[in-house]
Amino acid sequence: MKIKIILGMLAMFCGSLASYAQSDWQQRVKDELPLLGHRNWIVIVDSAYPLQSSPGVETIDTSADHLAVLDYVLDSLKSTKHIRPIVHTDKELGFLTEQDAPGVSRYRDELKAHLSGLPLDAILHQTLIDRVGETGKSFHVLVLKTGMAIPYTSVFLQLDCKYWSAESEAKLRDRMKAAEHQRTTP
Repeated sequence: MKIKIILGMLAMFCGSLASYAQSDWQQRVKDELPLLGHRNWIVIVDSAYPLQSSPGVETIDTSADHLAVLDYVLDSLKSTKHIRPIVHTDKELGFLTEQDAPGVSRYRDELKAHLSGLPLDAILHQTLIDRVGETGKSFHVLVLKTGMAIPYTSVFLQLDCKYWSAESEAKLRDRMKAAEHQRTTP
């Protein structure tokens, strides 16, 4: 009887630790979002994604479901006033077959639904890893590692300014160039 009680308490304690670990990564995302801006990245990766050594790349093991982590991050980004994601996925994902990686078709379908309405492109995996490494030399990159065991399932969220578009920036630069030209033209 005492052993059952002790085992039950131990199970509850372990469950609490697992819950704490999950909420810990969520708290980190929540705490870091106000600090992040354009040029920062958040990357949701599979379990085999490498631990990168650029000084600005921070990796957290979430031990959570891949799409649940993605949803949490995307929902958190929706509530910010200053940043929005530009989504990059691995180009290789579109070429994997069920024979290569069982479950990949279902994942692709689910991912498409989760990313609906967001700017999205597919880039070679190594190119994205290189971008993260290079970005991490000057800017912060938050890598959230999940338990996903299907290759090329990483989702790279390049953060951009929510309240200032590329078009607005181009117009500003054109006005500045025109003003400089007027100033230097006799």
